[in-house]
Amino acid sequence: MPEREIYLLSPRALSPETIAVAFAKTSRAPESFREIAAELSDEQSAKFHEKWVVGYGHASVAEHAVLHMAFENVSRIAIETIESSRLASYTEKSTRYQKWGQDDFTVPPELDGHPLLEEFIETVRLLFSTYAESLDPVKNLILGKSPRREKESDEGYDRRIRSQYVDACRFILPAAANANVGMTVNARVLEIVIRKMLSHQLAEVKQIGEKTKEVAKAEVPTLVKYADAVPYFVDTTTELNLESGGLPPKPQEHPQGTRAPALQSWCTLIDYDKDGEKKVFAAALYRFGEMAFAHALTYIESLKTQELEALADTLLKRLDKFDIPLRELEYCTYTFDLVMDQGAYAEFKRHRMMTQTPQRLSTRLGYTIPLLVTEAGFGSKYEAAMESAMKMYEKLYDFNPDVAQYIVPNGFNRRVLAQFNLREAFAFCQLRTAANAHFSIRRVAQKMYEEMARVHPLLTKYMKVYDETWQSVEENYFTKV
Repeated sequence: MPEREIYLLSPRALSPETIAVAFAKTSRAPESFREIAAELSDEQSAKFHEKWVVGYGHASVAEHAVLHMAFENVSRIAIETIESSRLASYTEKSTRYQKWGQDDFTVPPELDGHPLLEEFIETVRLLFSTYAESLDPVKNLILGKSPRREKESDEGYDRRIRSQYVDACRFILPAAANANVGMTVNARVLEIVIRKMLSHQLAEVKQIGEKTKEVAKAEVPTLVKYADAVPYFVDTTTELNLESGGLPPKPQEHPQGTRAPALQSWCTLIDYDKDGEKKVFAAALYRFGEMAFAHALTYIESLKTQELEALADTLLKRLDKFDIPLRELEYCTYTFDLVMDQGAYAEFKRHRMMTQTPQRLSTRLGYTIPLLVTEAGFGSKYEAAMESAMKMYEKLYDFNPDVAQYIVPNGFNRRVLAQFNLREAFAFCQLRTAANAHFSIRRVAQKMYEEMARVHPLLTKYMKVYDETWQSVEENYFTKV
């Protein structure tokens, strides 16, 4: 019997395109991966990809070519497109643990030579100076609430309290603020991301797409060289923008930039699978049995509540903190219409197993005020900065609604439609209700958990959520939401 072998084809020794070919050839070549790779050159690999990936459309081969892309000093609004693929991995500079300097922002290229350019820069600098000015008052408040522990080092103490005051001050930072993001991605997905960037409405995103393509071609010259703007994306986006322009928001949402009232329906479970729990139970039995799914579902429907509770216990009682539930939980789905502050959305968007449809960033749904900012005596300056952003937004909106997004601070609310399954709900709710999660996203996760628990109590009760409510988060962390 041949001996089992498991080993790496190292990117230190082989190019990404060569590794992709070595894996692709195993479908028809009897040699080992080492032998196949040893016979390949970069030129041969390029010819293979030109023929099979480009010519015949065997795009899955490109998934074996993996790149690690570093993006530095790109705006937060541009990062949303960079991070738009659910099949790549990202790590982003955190607004919770790092502080921003006065010049750490992007000026949208569309404003070059435009009459609004100087006013835009002036407003961004006001936001950044207000942010910088807020750090010490809020920090001093935290120092009083969180005294140094015995034998705690300066570095350890600073690290422990930093997120507490930076968490509150980050609401002032606009979407123009720069950040760094690292992306690990295969060439097939990267080509799609480049196409999306080159088809984007924002000039900055297009520029990033052009540079990404240039950099990627050095490693995978064949696999991304045909990544270009997609007329379907461009034309469809343009036409849908025109169509949606005829649908005004509800009058109470104050579309002209005046202060918006409290939003009562900020978390609405607009649709869910009413038989979702039964389908999960039936799918679990189906997986380990020999019956048709219809028969399994009929059996589940015949069970009494106590029997269903026992089955739920069998399915989920052994879940440990870091365990992932069985995939059969994916047969139960939910759709939410949400309003959350942009800082919370920056964390929400990382849950890419969801289907998410965010609206453009806007100041028209009002802004949140963190309680620490008010308690530190900084509320009036905070509100003045937010009001300045609102005025600038309306001027930019008249010029270009997409460009207007750059001026919107993290504290402003944003709409997002989200659909996901119960398995992803476990991952989201357990992570984002944790004690160390930011209070903005904890509020959202707790409310979503409450809504799902209301309609599907048998399975959601096994979620390990932090012991608080969305109401207590509002009371303890916000002056206004």
